[in-house]
Amino acid sequence: MLIEQPPFLYRIFFPKAFWRIPKSGQKTVYLTFDDGPIPEITPWVLDLLDTHQIKATFFCVGDNVCRHNDVFRDVLSRGHRVGNHTQNHLQGWLTATWTFLKNTDKADAHIHSRLFRPPYGHMRYPQALLLRARGYKIVMWDVVTRDYSWRMTPQQVLENVKKYTRDGSIIVFHDSLKAEKNLRYALPPAIEWLKREGYRFELIP
Repeated sequence: MLIEQPPFLYRIFFPKAFWRIPKSGQKTVYLTFDDGPIPEITPWVLDLLDTHQIKATFFCVGDNVCRHNDVFRDVLSRGHRVGNHTQNHLQGWLTATWTFLKNTDKADAHIHSRLFRPPYGHMRYPQALLLRARGYKIVMWDVVTRDYSWRMTPQQVLENVKKYTRDGSIIVFHDSLKAEKNLRYALPPAIEWLKREGYRFELIP
């Protein structure tokens, strides 16, 4: 639970970040995908979302955007939102603040979004303050599926969605090679389950 749904004590370190966005009178979830875009996985995700008429938010690594710009343009052309996930997927806790900010700016030159999610979900408090001062909206999560983990079975990834999702949940999947096996198994039934439970899918505002 400490990983799949961050506890209150962790959330208070970043009180201005978006962890969950409940809406009065509506059951709403926000699907997000980290670490892409890549041609091996992202187009499959886009086709699946099209099938269900769902829009999602993709937090892109700048280096992937540069290498696979056609896939990135496809994400945008299909009506999805994009966010900044740094240029080189930097771990904030292990990176000097100004290096982290410069790397984020480098990614912004290709992504052009005010939405930001730190890789690994980690960053230093000064990094968050300075990013917000630059106009970034920091988007964390309410449910991380852990599809990236070799310790997780595909069935466990699906169960994480079912167990932890609630009204307003920001749900994290990964359109990456590391997550491919778990993602391809868990995402289709997760979407079907969320729809049966009456959830609406919306973009991060």
